[in-house]
Amino acid sequence: MTSNGVLAESGSEMESDYTRAVLRLALTPGVGGVSFRALLERFGSSQAALEAGAAAVAEVPGFGLNRARAFVEGRSAVDVEAELEKAAARQVRIIPYGDAAYPVALTYLPDPPPVLYMRGELLPLDCRAFAIVGSRRSSLYGQQQAERFAAGLAGAGFTIVSGLARGIDICAHQGAMKAGGRTIAVLGNGLSSVYPPEHARQAEEVAAHGAVISEFPMDAEPLAENFPRRNRVISGLSLGVLVVEAGRKSGALITASAAAEQGKDVFAVPGRIDSPFAFGAHQLIQKGAKLVQSLEDILDEYPDLGLSAASQGGGAQQALLLGPRLDPQEEAVLGALDDEPQTADQIAARAGLPAAAVAANLTMLELKRLARSVPGQRFVRGRAAQQ
Repeated sequence: MTSNGVLAESGSEMESDYTRAVLRLALTPGVGGVSFRALLERFGSSQAALEAGAAAVAEVPGFGLNRARAFVEGRSAVDVEAELEKAAARQVRIIPYGDAAYPVALTYLPDPPPVLYMRGELLPLDCRAFAIVGSRRSSLYGQQQAERFAAGLAGAGFTIVSGLARGIDICAHQGAMKAGGRTIAVLGNGLSSVYPPEHARQAEEVAAHGAVISEFPMDAEPLAENFPRRNRVISGLSLGVLVVEAGRKSGALITASAAAEQGKDVFAVPGRIDSPFAFGAHQLIQKGAKLVQSLEDILDEYPDLGLSAASQGGGAQQALLLGPRLDPQEEAVLGALDDEPQTADQIAARAGLPAAAVAANLTMLELKRLARSVPGQRFVRGRAAQQ
């Protein structure tokens, strides 16, 4: 069971059956992140939810009898094999919730993606991720700043996360790759295609330097309602979000809002006061986002990671060698860990801390290599804590 009370699923020798069950549940009409989590809480696994009758499903919060009947009817019509074939044809890997490769950071969302479609590879080092987002319509100044900060953060050991969109996003990806760093693109459409289409080549480059991921079925179109969901994954993967330029209705503001709700740090690059591209960033600063002028303005917020602008070229391994520092809550959580896997709830009980605090501190301890997640949403002491 996770810190949110969800029975976490894990793969086994029947990995393909497990993936098929989660995928069928994810593809059932009307099932999103919230309802997926609710079904797991009620039935314990995707397979059990797929076998439940309408009366039992109706008791799940947010359902009711009519929706439960539609769910039961819809799940049987899902063509899982066709979706798997489409993914295989595009060399796309499907990572179900609960799989060891599923990003730990996303399990803390109230509406985690049931599955992730991925081209490329996610590495343990990607848990130290930072998002850079902004408007599609952007100035040359904004594009230069996005590339500048992405290169600096990548050189300091962060994986850069963005949305592959025109303008600020694509410059962030390019800055990270030019610095020899890793980057992750989160799309608002299925991976049968790339949106926008002119970024198809860049998508291949991103996959070679990290990963291109989506929670949407392979053939999903880039519909407007997909992008807020995409944005909460961008912030969910990241320790913080930097908004470079944003107009009054920019999707970057949605990402910043999601980050704030998730307890993540929000930063903004100021612009000209008479520039329409700067309105959103200035509004964020007025509401408490940190004004950023240099790389140090961001790195100073993560002293426990031992990062600095001087670590460029040394990358993440050099940053980790500087040694972690712990606050009292981290000390308590670390003291509750041992070599025997435990759930976050068990750790919370031993540490005497709220589950939410334990979840946040486990993330920081993982970054410092003092804690390590294992299959089944459980945790053990990390290698650095054993030295």
